[in-house]
Amino acid sequence: MKKSCFVIGVYVACLLTGLKSLAQNNNDSIPQVEESAEVFLGDYTDRFQELFFDGLRQKSIENYDRAINLFLEAKQLQPNSNVINHELGKVYALDKSFVKAQEFILEALTNEPENYWYLYSLVELLNAQNTNLDGIDHNLNLDNEKIRKNLALAYYNLSSYTLAKEQLEKLTNSDFKNNLAVKIDDALRRRQDNVQKTFSSTVVRQQGNPVSSIQFNLEQQIKMENYGIVALRAASALESYPLQPYFYYAYGLALHKKDKNYQAIEVLEGGLDYLFDDIKLANKFYNTLAAAYTAMQNPTKANYYRNKIRPGF
Repeated sequence: MKKSCFVIGVYVACLLTGLKSLAQNNNDSIPQVEESAEVFLGDYTDRFQELFFDGLRQKSIENYDRAINLFLEAKQLQPNSNVINHELGKVYALDKSFVKAQEFILEALTNEPENYWYLYSLVELLNAQNTNLDGIDHNLNLDNEKIRKNLALAYYNLSSYTLAKEQLEKLTNSDFKNNLAVKIDDALRRRQDNVQKTFSSTVVRQQGNPVSSIQFNLEQQIKMENYGIVALRAASALESYPLQPYFYYAYGLALHKKDKNYQAIEVLEGGLDYLFDDIKLANKFYNTLAAAYTAMQNPTKANYYRNKIRPGF
């Protein structure tokens, strides 16, 4: 028992340290945490702490089913614990059960809408499904400056710089806004420089290979989120090269991003017939199909494709 309390204390202390460290980089970006780990632990029973510790341990060794069961048992003891809701959301996400993950993270966030980490986890989850806050039902008051700051910071930390910039533009002027705007511009500049370097280093290889040239161009447009251009060029490419699976993926992704999910699914599932031993590209197909089916409110098919994703590629 003492061991479990100690480990939970270390976990909470690390969490608090992480919060404070992030706060030092952006003074008004997230809530300041004053309570110690001991105070945190004092709020819960010994049994709750044991379940919480065991759940974290099982999650760390990727035994997600066991971790979920332990956290659910802890939730029975503390039904309103946002800490447990958040952990359940994270472990469901690791298990690729995105619908359940979203349910628990949203529950925590609804109870504590200004909590940066809960919002960060939600944005991270939505990114994994190629969607954003506009695509889900939520009760977040984005007129609340604190929440919008958290959202901008979450997008920035997840390298979604364009979305972060969109949120900053809706904030009133402050040191936070100015400082983060500078960081976003620097990141976008570095990204563009990398794109240019990649283009320069591959242009020679692509000469005489039109398929590689088109694919490279589509990859760059996808990175810049120019989905209208992607849709036009990928559709044109498919007319000339109907056996190239990447063009099906690019066209399907662009359709999904333009909320044309029925057409996206048709294109993507058609393109699966041309996939041969390209696990990385297959994962992209499955991830986009899962996101499209989620948008179509078909969790059965969405989970079917999520379960086909092979990690590590």
